[in-house]
Amino acid sequence: MPQPTHAQTPTIQISVINESTVLADTDVVPVVAALQKQVTNDFGPVWGADAELTIVPKANQPLPGSWWLVLLDDSDQANALGYHDLTTEGLPIGKVFAASDLKAGTSWTVTASHELLEMLGDPNINLTVFVENSNTAGLLYAYEVCDACEDDSLGYQIDNVLLSDFVYPSWFESFRTPGSTQFDRMNKMQTPFQLLVNGYIGIFNVTSGSGWTQQTADKHPGNVLHRGAVGTRRERRTIPHDQWINSLPQKKIVGNAQKYRQHLQIIQKRREAA
Repeated sequence: MPQPTHAQTPTIQISVINESTVLADTDVVPVVAALQKQVTNDFGPVWGADAELTIVPKANQPLPGSWWLVLLDDSDQANALGYHDLTTEGLPIGKVFAASDLKAGTSWTVTASHELLEMLGDPNINLTVFVENSNTAGLLYAYEVCDACEDDSLGYQIDNVLLSDFVYPSWFESFRTPGSTQFDRMNKMQTPFQLLVNGYIGIFNVTSGSGWTQQTADKHPGNVLHRGAVGTRRERRTIPHDQWINSLPQKKIVGNAQKYRQHLQIIQKRREAA
């Protein structure tokens, strides 16, 4: 059955900033083009959120008033350069840890798609859906649109770029019966709140007092990746918003990035000399 569309909101400007030492700008250009098509053609009509992506050349300033999608090596580099919980202007920011993906054998392009769509779906990382189990008990589900179907094997390609599957609004609607509508872009889910292979979702038991935990497709996850590193959406959801930190001014970040690359070069030369 066709999925009803949401009312369209104004187009969001997103600056794509490549700070990763493992990605050349030539690697990023075709991926951003594919992400643009995914947002405009696939995500926007269903979720009512459209965006215009612009690559920021090295040492240039992001567009004023834009949200940021930053390509980094890992969470340590993000903190060293000064990318924190929000942009310099206090606006939403998404982070892609490309080197971490390469080390784990996962696709950084799927992660980029994942982070972009989830930033568009819940930019303030504070939306939830409440499923009431009784008069005094229930679960809050984090409004994350890719976590439940994030595995690379579930993604799809646009112009030979692998991108993430994502859930439809119906996935959060507990009244839906199995197979009654489409629950995700790739139509692999059959019920609300279904978790596919390696999928997970943040839940908050309102009566247990345990805070945010992760519900996973496997009862015993095989790794700790679902816990989230510092700076990820999972980590930021657990931090009160009055404790969120704006990123440093872009000029300061550019200087930090130059120092970071110089340090890496020194380390590489020492290794070669050893």
